[in-house]
Amino acid sequence: MSRSTVSLVRSNSHYEGVKKALDFIAPHVAKSLEGKRKVIVKPNFTSTTRQLAATHVDAVRAVLDLVTEHYSGRITLAEGPSFSNLSRGLRNFNYLGLRSEYGVEFIDLNEDDYIEVEVLDRNLREMKLRVAKTTVDSDYRISVVPPKTHDCVVVTLSMKNMVVGSLVDHDKSKIHQGYKALNLNIAKLVKVMLPHLGVIDGSEGMEGSGPISGEPMHLGVAIAGLDAVAVDAVTAKIMGFNPLDIGYLHYLNEWKVGVADPNNIEVLGVPINDVARRFKPHPAYHEQLKWKLNRHELASLTI
Repeated sequence: MSRSTVSLVRSNSHYEGVKKALDFIAPHVAKSLEGKRKVIVKPNFTSTTRQLAATHVDAVRAVLDLVTEHYSGRITLAEGPSFSNLSRGLRNFNYLGLRSEYGVEFIDLNEDDYIEVEVLDRNLREMKLRVAKTTVDSDYRISVVPPKTHDCVVVTLSMKNMVVGSLVDHDKSKIHQGYKALNLNIAKLVKVMLPHLGVIDGSEGMEGSGPISGEPMHLGVAIAGLDAVAVDAVTAKIMGFNPLDIGYLHYLNEWKVGVADPNNIEVLGVPINDVARRFKPHPAYHEQLKWKLNRHELASLTI
């Protein structure tokens, strides 16, 4: 299967929608799991108290049901919440039962060992961020998220979830170095910890003042694919945004890490236009589009 193939289905529930999206690509997921030893599933707990801002446990169950059919090794549910600890989110969102149901281990990435990765500060000079070793060392990373607007980079989907949630503790805030550096940094970090499977539970999303305080948007879709860049690009388009206007998607497409141009993505299931909804963007949306570098800044970079 081409890495630019994405499944898109209508969804009436967190579990059934994600399961249906995964069913389209199940043989390819099974093949991609062959020989893997360290699988992590990364939900999104931007908030550990507001369910709308977090991954629903039933979406994760649908992923685990497929993975455990084809993989018998250790599965780690890993997340590093921005403003709390993992245990609070696990309790509030009813995740604790996954330990007995699937034998998963829980790891708070904010408390993990780490490696340092070079990124850029707001002056486009090198600085380092700490990234959880559990994420980097995993040989199969799965990101499961709801679609949300964002206060800095337009949308937050499978890749941003993996990257920012895997930064250790206060480095989550340290990555915010202005729109230009932030988009470059997300793209650079994706190259270190690219999800092997991206899953969007779009039965309900968040518009407006995301990623925590926005309003619900009934979307009614689920999206999945082995090219997380393509998954996020298709989702952004469904949300009413041009994926190539989003800085980190633009860079990843340019660097051929994945495919962000919808014209080069094969969509299995329903056509994008049949399910597209125009999300209300974050109030800072037009400022967020000012991520492009001028020629002097480009000349100073070594990517």
